[in-house]
Amino acid sequence: MPERTPVTVRLTRRRALAAAALLGAPALLRAGPAGAAEGWPDRPLRLVVGFGPGGAGDLTARLIGPKLAESLGRPVVVENRPGAGSIVAAESVARAQPDGHTWLLATNTTATAPALYNRLPFDPMKDFELVSRVSFFDHVIAVTPNLPVQKLSDLPAYARANPGKLNIGSISVGNATNLGAEVLRSMLGLTDATLVTYRSTPELLNATATGEVQVASEILPPALPQITGGRIRAIAIAAPERFARLPDVPTSAESGLPGYIVRSWNGIALPAGTPRSIVDRLNAELNRILGLPDIRDRLLDMGVSPSPTTPEAFRAFFVEEAARWSRVIADAGIEKQ
Repeated sequence: MPERTPVTVRLTRRRALAAAALLGAPALLRAGPAGAAEGWPDRPLRLVVGFGPGGAGDLTARLIGPKLAESLGRPVVVENRPGAGSIVAAESVARAQPDGHTWLLATNTTATAPALYNRLPFDPMKDFELVSRVSFFDHVIAVTPNLPVQKLSDLPAYARANPGKLNIGSISVGNATNLGAEVLRSMLGLTDATLVTYRSTPELLNATATGEVQVASEILPPALPQITGGRIRAIAIAAPERFARLPDVPTSAESGLPGYIVRSWNGIALPAGTPRSIVDRLNAELNRILGLPDIRDRLLDMGVSPSPTTPEAFRAFFVEEAARWSRVIADAGIEKQ
């Protein structure tokens, strides 16, 4: 075999690089599980949840986790990291290796955090690859059972007839339900209504049932048993369509307030820089799992509406939500923490 000269070696390397540029790069861009995700996952997967066990987001994560484990061939461990409005959880994922093994259950708070906090240890727009929305938690407007109103548009008349006596309850300032209550008060012109915040959902729902507050703005999952049990009465679902498990409760538009759409949501995000092939594989599995009849039924029974998307649609939605709620926070005069 003839001896190769240094010139020949250099030319061979150039040809190899040219071939890689022409063939390899597009292949990587289009790669599925056999491309950049080859061998992924190769160890247990972590799904980090910024809330304690037992909430709607946590239960959703624990419902889809085993199905994802089945399809991906590795355990999915749900890790609860509550604290600082889920900032602790988001930071831990933003700083994780972008190898597809650490996921975040992203929520409204992930998108609105820049409008609520002076300093953040991450940038929601730059530090995550958004995989898919998972579900909506519709907001419900519920009233104490004996309140003489049947729809949202009845509230202004009640407030005028009972000056200074209409209280609207929600969870803590800056929470999605609190922002929803701010929007409701503004859209209905309830300038005389008082917003009352509670530390927890059980406190809020009990206050509504006993008449301590007349109106509650809350996400549907924890309120659903109280509604079906008759302790509180739902007058509207703040969503574009009725909720399947409460077919007799009208939407906001049907209750006299078109445009009042307030929905909490969650989705899956990965650290920025995670290969697109992993994002696409995980997106495909999430879409498949959320379409399974048994998963859909169990989510609906919890008060949760499955709503998967493409990565692009989730990012567009994320940006839109951040802008929308930033305006609400500014208009409400909520100071950054």
